[in-house]
Amino acid sequence: MSLGTILIIILILVLIGAIPAWPYSRGWGYGPSGILGLILVIILILVLMGQI
Repeated sequence: MSLGTILIIILILVLIGAIPAWPYSRGWGYGPSGILGLILVIILILVLMGQI
């Protein structure tokens, strides 16, 4: 496995973990998962371009 593949797998797991599932975190909205989703898209683009 390359470094890019490992990074994408880790970011997907973190993105799933950021889904607001507990009552106190439902008020957070899309903030945590939105930021992690943006990071995932940036990493994915860099992997596809061959930078990572």
